[in-house]
Amino acid sequence: MTKGIIIIPTFNEIENIERLIRNVFSQHRKFHILVVDDNSPDGTAACVRTLQAEFHDSLFLEERTGKQGLGTAYIHGFKWALSRDYEFVFEMDADFSHNPNDLIRLYNSCKRGGADVAIGSRYITGVNVINWPMSRVLMSWLASKYVRYITGMDIHDTTAGFVCYRREVLEKIKLDEIQFVGYAFQIEMKFKAYLKDFKLVEVPVIFTDRTKGTSKMSGGIISEAVFGVITMKIKSLFKKKKI
Repeated sequence: MTKGIIIIPTFNEIENIERLIRNVFSQHRKFHILVVDDNSPDGTAACVRTLQAEFHDSLFLEERTGKQGLGTAYIHGFKWALSRDYEFVFEMDADFSHNPNDLIRLYNSCKRGGADVAIGSRYITGVNVINWPMSRVLMSWLASKYVRYITGMDIHDTTAGFVCYRREVLEKIKLDEIQFVGYAFQIEMKFKAYLKDFKLVEVPVIFTDRTKGTSKMSGGIISEAVFGVITMKIKSLFKKKKI
């Protein structure tokens, strides 16, 4: 079986999903793809089902009822992957903000470089973000600095959503106890891997904001990330062995 699977959560990504799937499957290393769709009214899931006829042994689809959040989509995908024989499980956005050409670099960081978690980092070599307004770049950069300070993790891009996990990491983390569903989910996953003494490595990537479709960023998601980190840190002081 192919060793790596890429989990792609979707909600109204009809403008991007086919092109992204074909791009991933054109990579030199072969990966499988699992799309977790939250009942997109624009026909995203129907598009994926059509493509499954062409990629019947490597493209999979899980359809959920209603928009349930990024974090729960990834948890759903993680459990699906763990019930099979995949060694490396990826997180990837559907909007081309993550370059499929970087998948192999993340994979190699784990497979050959000894990382347990490989993070596609926007900030490890400066600020590598394209098409974001300066206010959003500053907010994201400061958020990562804040999280780094509160948690003690030596990671420059704590909110990054382009990640490769070794299977062992997901098996050790209690997925049913993950608290957050928005962008704080990304912080929580890294923090729990860090508390378990897994090796987290940042791989520099260039992040390009979407050119098609609509961003899912909201004020509530940002608040969850900012205020949730403190709660998460306090709980870890008392429950480290249970994380």
